[in-house]
Amino acid sequence: CSSDLLVLRLIDTADVLIDPYRPGVMEKFGFSPKILAERNPGLVYGRITGYGQTGTLSDFAGHDIDYLAISGALSAIGSKDKPSVPLNLIADFGAGGMLLLNGILAALLEREKSGKGQVVDAAMVDGAAQMMSLFYGYMQAGFWSVNRESNLIDGGAPYYNVYETKDGKFIALGALEPQFYQRLIDLLKLDKKEFEDPLNAKKWPVQKERLARIFKQKTRAEWTDLLFGENSCVAPVLNMKEAIEFEPNKSRSVFIEQQGVIQPAPAPRFSRTPSKAGKLPEKYGLDTREIIQQLKIPKK
Repeated sequence: CSSDLLVLRLIDTADVLIDPYRPGVMEKFGFSPKILAERNPGLVYGRITGYGQTGTLSDFAGHDIDYLAISGALSAIGSKDKPSVPLNLIADFGAGGMLLLNGILAALLEREKSGKGQVVDAAMVDGAAQMMSLFYGYMQAGFWSVNRESNLIDGGAPYYNVYETKDGKFIALGALEPQFYQRLIDLLKLDKKEFEDPLNAKKWPVQKERLARIFKQKTRAEWTDLLFGENSCVAPVLNMKEAIEFEPNKSRSVFIEQQGVIQPAPAPRFSRTPSKAGKLPEKYGLDTREIIQQLKIPKK
């Protein structure tokens, strides 16, 4: 049995195929959507790329930061001086993998009605732009400036920001709503006149300087004791090692240990059919014999 025939036999019983290559590669292998649909009309063919299956950039290479750059997302992240380099959570995983999964699940639901599969073309540029939909709407309505650190939730507002503490660590503020903003003012014993009218952007620079001086007076732990869990929308900025040991995370089992490896617990959580952590990766080719037996391919 040739490797090509083995792939086709797998396709015959598959619900979903994921194509991670650039456009045209699977066609060169002889596994185009058309050929595979003829063998398995119900197959959902998920294709994930940076720039999509069509358009002038479809054949070009790129990475998360490139897709963010041309979607308008990267320009909106960072300080006034320059955009920041985010982890590859947005375009790769959020706008790429998760939206591909969303599309596959939608295609599987549609197949319940039509009996037919289809191609899901997930481009990370498309996904990154889609995740910016709210801000594109705000911009066209006049509620959002393209200048970084001048908006409500991009570091412009003093009460949605990150501040350094006495010990060189950081505390995060997210007191957007009036009741949380008022609670923050009360806990910090701020001058209510100085911090009135939180939507007045002209006051933001002075207010940020004031808060920066205040937060330098105590350690992160001290601020956490005072503000965290007080409905002021304040939280300590933790690194990954600290997050694992953080007691509130432990109380919910945000992280689990499996075969000596600590990892985030499965999410989201289901009430009737709780998720289980997947097994650790097997060695390459370890399950080949099992697959061949399932396909009833005679041994040579």
